Amino acid sequence: MDIEAYMRTLGQQARDASRQLAAASTETKNAALLAIASRLRDHKSALLKANAADLAQARSDGLEPAMVDRLTLTEPGIENMAAGLEQIAALPDPVGEITDVKRRPSGIQVGKMRVPLGVIGIIYEARPNVTADAAALCLKSGNAAILRGGKEALHCNQAIAACVRDGLLAAGLPATAVQVVDTTDRAAVGHLITLPEFVDVIVPRGGKGLIERISREARVPVIKHLDGNCHVYVHSAADPDKAMAIVENSKTQRYGTCNTAESLLVDRAVAAEMLPRLGAMLATRGVELRGCPDSLAILEAAGIDSAKLRPAEESDWSEEYLAPIIAVKVVDGLDAAIAHINRYSSGHTESIVSENYTAAMRFLREVDSASVMINASTRFADGFEYGLGAEIGISTDKIHARGPVGLDGLTSQKWIVFGNGEVRR
Repeated sequence: MDIEAYMRTLGQQARDASRQLAAASTETKNAALLAIASRLRDHKSALLKANAADLAQARSDGLEPAMVDRLTLTEPGIENMAAGLEQIAALPDPVGEITDVKRRPSGIQVGKMRVPLGVIGIIYEARPNVTADAAALCLKSGNAAILRGGKEALHCNQAIAACVRDGLLAAGLPATAVQVVDTTDRAAVGHLITLPEFVDVIVPRGGKGLIERISREARVPVIKHLDGNCHVYVHSAADPDKAMAIVENSKTQRYGTCNTAESLLVDRAVAAEMLPRLGAMLATRGVELRGCPDSLAILEAAGIDSAKLRPAEESDWSEEYLAPIIAVKVVDGLDAAIAHINRYSSGHTESIVSENYTAAMRFLREVDSASVMINASTRFADGFEYGLGAEIGISTDKIHARGPVGLDGLTSQKWIVFGNGEVRR
């Protein structure tokens, strides 16, 4: 296969389809989403068979158990995919929304209209449900999509793609509105991210190495985040019970997600009271605490299992562990906490636990991250939890989209003008 020619063909087909999608009515797009959901349910056996082939190959290749788990598709998982499509169909259509209309002294009215980005390339690993989720979000927001999943999910992704094509055709939309790359050749990615004439934005979903490569080599804009080094700061005015619940959930609900807390900051004013409780809770749940000298002294004096304690190194303050490990530091008040976070955070999600309104609002204003929270678990940094219905990913960039990226994040705005014969004088 001539990979370059193949990817250019996909790009041209996507560009042509994007113009039809941009003009499609909400009713037509919703009809396609519901048809795809129906096809997924109807072809459940075929999807499971394709997934079984992927799983057999993954085990043969010696993939890690965590990767095999992410790759596994079950009957409930298929139902969740279908239900997710129906939920996206029920969401308001952002395309064509007109806002901020104001009359100018000249007599014209100036406003903004929300429009699709055009063609979105999505590069992802493992989870086959991303194929359905990404297709649905792009479709509802009026964008054509080129999806390049990982080689470990090739059979399942192609089976899902067949359901997507059937649903698009059933609604009278071009099958090329959503295309899944059918080669595992890594060169396909290199060509996809260097086709600015066909692709308007790239969304990578995967490990840090993949995202770094795409960010470095892409010739089209990229919506991405590299790390999820999220912080919980227990302020001097924290409610102890809230702090316990928030730290526990932020760190231990799931270890392998980008919105899991990786760093715990405790105000010196309450460290002697709070750190022993927090440390005992985390150690009991199997979490290793990598602490500064002050935090280790408090934890050791409290009798925390020494096997769960380790001196923190400089690299720990910026580490995304994705594991039962957390960095712990005692800080001298709000200013020190904000300075530490703004220096070491990846800009993803940070939370303060405090009953002091003034301190909490300062934290909101001055912490420079995509999501900043008061008295809530970092695990809420998610498109579904934010009411977006679903997300294409999370962005730590500051231009265009920041935080969980849903339908609005897959659109842009253009200026529109209403006139009645006015001319500029």
